[in-house]
Amino acid sequence: MEYRTEHDSMGEILVPADKYWGAQTQRSLENFRIGSEKMPPEVIRAFALMKKAAAAVNCRLGKLDGERAALIARVCDEISSGALDGNFPLAVWQTGSGTQSNMNVNEVVAGRGNAIAGKKLLHPNDHVNMSQSSNDTFPTAMHISAVLGTQQELIPALTSLIDTFRCLEYECAGAVKSGRTHLQDAVPISFSQEISGWRASLETDVAMLRSALEPVRSLALGGTAVGTGLNAPEGFDAAVAQELTRLTGTPFRTAENKFHALTSKDEIVALHGAVKATACDMMKIANDVRWLASGPRCGLGEIVIPENEPGSSIMPGKVNPTQCEAVTMAAVQVMGNDAAVGFAASQGNFELNVFMPVCIYNFLQSVRLMSDSVNSFNRNCARGIRPNREKMRANLYNSLMLVTALSPQIGYENAARVAHLAHAENISLREATLRLGYLDGETFDRVFRPEEMI
Repeated sequence: MEYRTEHDSMGEILVPADKYWGAQTQRSLENFRIGSEKMPPEVIRAFALMKKAAAAVNCRLGKLDGERAALIARVCDEISSGALDGNFPLAVWQTGSGTQSNMNVNEVVAGRGNAIAGKKLLHPNDHVNMSQSSNDTFPTAMHISAVLGTQQELIPALTSLIDTFRCLEYECAGAVKSGRTHLQDAVPISFSQEISGWRASLETDVAMLRSALEPVRSLALGGTAVGTGLNAPEGFDAAVAQELTRLTGTPFRTAENKFHALTSKDEIVALHGAVKATACDMMKIANDVRWLASGPRCGLGEIVIPENEPGSSIMPGKVNPTQCEAVTMAAVQVMGNDAAVGFAASQGNFELNVFMPVCIYNFLQSVRLMSDSVNSFNRNCARGIRPNREKMRANLYNSLMLVTALSPQIGYENAARVAHLAHAENISLREATLRLGYLDGETFDRVFRPEEMI
């Protein structure tokens, strides 16, 4: 491999000749060989948006000339497109302020920009990082990536699954089945009603996500090192937020209190809480689906789900509810991530939180996992759910809890005696009722209508 010599305030260091990063990136790469987790690409793209917006505002405020501003914008567009992806190699497990990733982006923008210009026009600190500090840029990149990921990936995935469930409610009209509470038989419910519960859960999750997104739209940029705004011109913070709103098509605003914005991560905690709530509901829905589809002969077998791949290396013909299992594993990971996000957010000592890389890494993994697993579950399972109406009816009429329909006629305690007798002697509720003399056959047939109990 060929190298070139780069320098920073600590001296000279060799850098791979085919990469655009500089000395500080190289030092981080060599000093933090920890794990395989790299800074998420969503954070890098958020940095690119922010650096482009900052350059435009610095130019308008007369601090940066037009040529340099245009060059920064061009390279940031390349970063956003993924064209420079091989230039961001740093580990999550680095400085807790994310300084080295901020400098990684600064150096790549400067290096690539100078290569395009054919001369040294850009300095990573003086031009690309103008009016900024790592301490306000990293939390800003966190918020940008969190908003865009939630809004552009997770909410659309949930909305699509909600639409699928709404269609299933219509398609499954008229299918009545036994309800279940405590994993035991309960009174009847229509399958459409059961599905509507799934749909409403996800609609509630989307509403909570949208509500929790609003505080995350506040950006720390402009606070610089400790929140005082040192070296940032007046109006820079608000102008960059407006420029980011224009670039992304979604609202951003400057944080009212930069001291809070640099040290507290409560907005991310709250938004991740809504992501976790989504994971909890997806866990419940996926478990319902795989229980209802259990069998095909020795389980509940009340619904049929798509058969996507063989389920066993030893049992021929076995098919498993694999999409449900993938969703539930993703949900478990999100619940674990919530603990990491919360612990990281609690470490805002004095004027800066220094657990930011691990915080945003876990947050974005949760959004990515939930978005992808919901899309996969929707595409490969939910859209293919079909009711097994015959099995539903058989289970329904075999349920002892249908005796609830008799309570208004014979009373709770007598109805309980009917259920116990039917269960003990393996006879129907009708036979048990007649044997106990509580109703005659004609009256029983008139009041015992399971399909009307929903």
